[in-house]
Amino acid sequence: VPQLGPQLPSRLMQQPWHLLYSTGRDGFSLRTLYRSGARPDSPALLLIRDTEAQAFGAFSASAIRSSSAFYGTGETFLFSFCPELKVFRWTGRNDFFVKGDMNLLMIGGGSGRFGLWLDGDLHHGGSQPCETFDNETLSHREEFCIQDLEMWGLA
Repeated sequence: VPQLGPQLPSRLMQQPWHLLYSTGRDGFSLRTLYRSGARPDSPALLLIRDTEAQAFGAFSASAIRSSSAFYGTGETFLFSFCPELKVFRWTGRNDFFVKGDMNLLMIGGGSGRFGLWLDGDLHHGGSQPCETFDNETLSHREEFCIQDLEMWGLA
Protein backbone atom coordinates (compact mmCIF):
# COMPACT_ATOMS: atom_id res chain seq x y z
CA VAL A 1 0.00 0.00 0.00
CA PRO A 2 2.77 2.55 0.77
CA GLN A 3 4.34 2.09 -2.70
CA LEU A 4 0.95 2.73 -4.32
CA GLY A 5 0.33 5.97 -2.40
CA PRO A 6 2.00 8.28 -4.94
CA GLN A 7 -0.01 6.64 -7.77
CA LEU A 8 -3.38 7.49 -6.20
CA PRO A 9 -5.39 10.59 -7.09
CA SER A 10 -3.90 13.54 -5.18
CA ARG A 11 -7.01 14.01 -3.03
CA LEU A 12 -6.45 10.50 -1.59
CA MET A 13 -2.69 10.51 -1.01
CA GLN A 14 -2.81 11.58 2.64
CA GLN A 15 -5.94 9.60 3.58
CA PRO A 16 -5.66 6.65 6.00
CA TRP A 17 -6.55 3.24 4.52
CA HIS A 18 -7.92 0.28 6.43
CA LEU A 19 -8.40 -3.37 5.61
CA LEU A 20 -12.01 -4.10 4.57
CA TYR A 21 -11.58 -7.69 3.40
CA SER A 22 -8.90 -10.36 3.55
CA THR A 23 -9.09 -13.98 2.41
CA GLY A 24 -6.98 -14.92 5.45
CA ARG A 25 -9.54 -13.40 7.82
CA ASP A 26 -12.83 -13.54 5.88
CA GLY A 27 -12.49 -16.62 3.67
CA PHE A 28 -12.61 -16.95 -0.10
CA SER A 29 -15.91 -15.49 -1.34
CA LEU A 30 -16.70 -12.73 -3.81
CA ARG A 31 -20.09 -12.29 -2.13
CA THR A 32 -18.35 -11.60 1.19
CA LEU A 33 -15.94 -9.19 -0.51
CA TYR A 34 -18.93 -7.20 -1.85
CA ARG A 35 -20.55 -7.17 1.60
CA SER A 36 -17.31 -5.93 3.15
CA GLY A 37 -17.17 -2.91 0.83
CA ALA A 38 -17.01 0.57 2.25
CA ARG A 39 -19.41 3.43 1.57
CA PRO A 40 -20.54 3.52 -2.08
CA ASP A 41 -18.47 6.65 -2.76
CA SER A 42 -15.34 5.23 -1.12
CA PRO A 43 -12.40 4.13 -3.29
CA ALA A 44 -11.09 0.57 -3.08
CA LEU A 45 -7.68 -0.98 -3.53
CA LEU A 46 -7.49 -4.70 -4.42
CA LEU A 47 -4.20 -6.44 -3.66
CA ILE A 48 -3.67 -9.99 -4.94
CA ARG A 49 -0.88 -12.51 -4.45
CA ASP A 50 -1.04 -15.58 -6.64
CA THR A 51 0.36 -19.03 -5.90
CA GLU A 52 3.54 -18.10 -7.82
CA ALA A 53 4.13 -15.21 -5.37
CA GLN A 54 3.30 -12.51 -7.95
CA ALA A 55 1.68 -9.39 -6.47
CA PHE A 56 -0.72 -7.22 -8.49
CA GLY A 57 -4.14 -5.63 -8.33
CA ALA A 58 -6.39 -2.71 -9.09
CA PHE A 59 -7.49 0.66 -7.76
CA SER A 60 -11.10 1.75 -8.18
CA ALA A 61 -12.26 5.26 -7.31
CA SER A 62 -15.65 3.65 -6.52
CA ALA A 63 -16.43 0.90 -4.03
CA ILE A 64 -16.20 -2.64 -5.43
CA ARG A 65 -19.79 -3.88 -5.66
CA SER A 66 -22.13 -6.12 -7.62
CA SER A 67 -23.46 -4.38 -10.73
CA SER A 68 -25.37 -5.10 -13.93
CA ALA A 69 -23.19 -2.76 -16.00
CA PHE A 70 -19.66 -1.38 -15.95
CA TYR A 71 -19.11 1.54 -13.58
CA GLY A 72 -16.21 3.66 -12.37
CA THR A 73 -14.05 6.53 -13.55
CA GLY A 74 -10.84 7.16 -15.45
CA GLU A 75 -9.01 7.23 -12.12
CA THR A 76 -9.25 3.42 -12.06
CA PHE A 77 -5.97 1.64 -12.80
CA LEU A 78 -4.29 -1.77 -12.75
CA PHE A 79 -0.85 -2.45 -11.32
CA SER A 80 1.75 -5.17 -11.00
CA PHE A 81 4.90 -5.63 -8.90
CA CYS A 82 6.85 -7.59 -11.51
CA PRO A 83 9.54 -7.07 -10.28
CA GLU A 84 9.01 -3.35 -9.55
CA LEU A 85 5.77 -1.39 -9.55
CA LYS A 86 4.16 -0.90 -12.98
CA VAL A 87 0.93 1.09 -13.23
CA PHE A 88 -1.51 0.82 -16.16
CA ARG A 89 -3.80 3.83 -16.44
CA TRP A 90 -6.95 4.48 -18.46
CA THR A 91 -6.34 4.81 -22.20
CA GLY A 92 -9.64 6.59 -22.95
CA ARG A 93 -10.56 3.93 -25.57
CA ASN A 94 -13.55 2.65 -23.57
CA ASP A 95 -15.09 2.94 -20.11
CA PHE A 96 -15.10 -0.73 -19.07
CA PHE A 97 -13.76 0.00 -15.59
CA VAL A 98 -15.43 -2.37 -13.10
CA LYS A 99 -18.32 -4.84 -13.35
CA GLY A 100 -19.21 -7.70 -11.07
CA ASP A 101 -21.85 -10.21 -10.18
CA MET A 102 -21.80 -13.12 -7.73
CA ASN A 103 -19.81 -15.30 -10.14
CA LEU A 104 -17.29 -12.90 -11.65
CA LEU A 105 -15.56 -9.57 -11.00
CA MET A 106 -14.05 -7.86 -14.07
CA ILE A 107 -11.78 -4.82 -14.20
CA GLY A 108 -10.93 -3.41 -17.61
CA GLY A 109 -12.04 -4.93 -20.89
CA GLY A 110 -12.53 -4.82 -24.59
CA SER A 111 -12.70 -7.37 -27.42
CA GLY A 112 -13.65 -10.17 -25.00
CA ARG A 113 -10.53 -9.72 -22.88
CA PHE A 114 -10.31 -8.48 -19.30
CA GLY A 115 -7.42 -6.68 -17.65
CA LEU A 116 -8.23 -8.53 -14.43
CA TRP A 117 -10.99 -11.00 -13.56
CA LEU A 118 -11.72 -13.01 -10.42
CA ASP A 119 -14.14 -15.90 -10.06
CA GLY A 120 -16.92 -16.14 -7.48
CA ASP A 121 -14.97 -18.27 -5.00
CA LEU A 122 -11.86 -16.08 -5.34
CA HIS A 123 -9.68 -19.12 -6.03
CA HIS A 124 -9.01 -18.40 -9.72
CA GLY A 125 -8.50 -15.32 -11.81
CA GLY A 126 -6.99 -14.08 -15.01
CA SER A 127 -5.35 -11.13 -16.66
CA GLN A 128 -4.99 -10.23 -20.31
CA PRO A 129 -3.96 -7.08 -22.13
CA CYS A 130 -7.12 -4.98 -22.57
CA GLU A 131 -8.16 -1.79 -24.34
CA THR A 132 -9.21 0.02 -21.15
CA PHE A 133 -5.68 0.08 -19.67
CA ASP A 134 -3.34 -1.20 -22.43
CA ASN A 135 -1.86 -3.34 -19.66
CA GLU A 136 0.54 -6.24 -19.70
CA THR A 137 -0.62 -9.55 -18.23
CA LEU A 138 -0.42 -8.82 -14.49
CA SER A 139 0.63 -12.33 -13.42
CA HIS A 140 3.17 -14.69 -15.00
CA ARG A 141 0.27 -16.57 -16.62
CA GLU A 142 -3.03 -15.37 -18.14
CA GLU A 143 -4.87 -17.57 -15.62
CA PHE A 144 -3.71 -17.84 -12.03
CA CYS A 145 -4.66 -19.26 -8.64
CA ILE A 146 -5.15 -16.77 -5.80
CA GLN A 147 -3.15 -17.31 -2.62
CA ASP A 148 -4.15 -14.09 -0.81
CA LEU A 149 -6.45 -11.21 -1.63
CA GLU A 150 -7.07 -8.01 0.32
CA MET A 151 -9.38 -5.09 -0.28
CA TRP A 152 -8.51 -1.78 1.35
CA GLY A 153 -10.77 1.25 1.71
CA LEU A 154 -10.50 4.72 3.11
CA ALA A 155 -10.87 4.96 6.89
